[in-house]
Amino acid sequence: MPTLQDPYPAPRNSLTTLSQPTPPLIGLAHGSRHPEGSLGIERLMAAVAEQTGIITLPAYLDLAEPDLGGAARQLADAGHASAVVVPLLFTEAFHATVDVPETVRSVTESVPLQLIVTDILGTGDDVAQLLRESMASSGIDDRASVLLFAVGSSVPAANEAVVDLAVRLTKNRRGQVRACFGTCSPGVADVMNGLPEPVAVVPLFLTDGLLLTSVRELAAQRGWQMAEPLGERAAELVLLRYTQTQVS
Repeated sequence: MPTLQDPYPAPRNSLTTLSQPTPPLIGLAHGSRHPEGSLGIERLMAAVAEQTGIITLPAYLDLAEPDLGGAARQLADAGHASAVVVPLLFTEAFHATVDVPETVRSVTESVPLQLIVTDILGTGDDVAQLLRESMASSGIDDRASVLLFAVGSSVPAANEAVVDLAVRLTKNRRGQVRACFGTCSPGVADVMNGLPEPVAVVPLFLTDGLLLTSVRELAAQRGWQMAEPLGERAAELVLLRYTQTQVS
């Protein structure tokens, strides 16, 4: 059996400190085979814990450990009665609409822990603001053409949400922002031709993943700027989803 991820924060608040006034937070990511994928999610969860004192754990739908059942069992064994699950997903695609609810349902049938599921991270104005901050901190010029690179989905509405996000990011910029995807059309090659230079890439990712590797290589070959995944910058957004559930 794989070793479960230690909870955050530690040692200030251990799993067995049940005076915690709010339930623990499980950040549920898709998972990746990229070596930085899990590390990036762990750093994000640690950042949330550091800023708030809330106990946090990462969990993954696939390709990494612990899965949601492992994280939930760890909390239940420590005496917690409930936890808040924040799906670390940007669109209402298959993972958000099918995988998450089915996984939560399965876990709650086998683990004595109430799981409260929040909204996904989404593509709303708060995410748009994070991406603007990412572009600014990466030194991407206001005149640069930007490729907003997302995973992509077989669900048209999920891709349309990313396209809409790109349109909103174009407002108040001199350079345009175009959406492109790693697993469906339009891909990077479909939109890069004809874009005015300079060009920059902004990934709609929390951490590095295998899909980003080829895009990084292309950006390096072409001399494009490339922003980093949102990473720990998204800690306040994760906390916002958590607190919205607590208020409701």
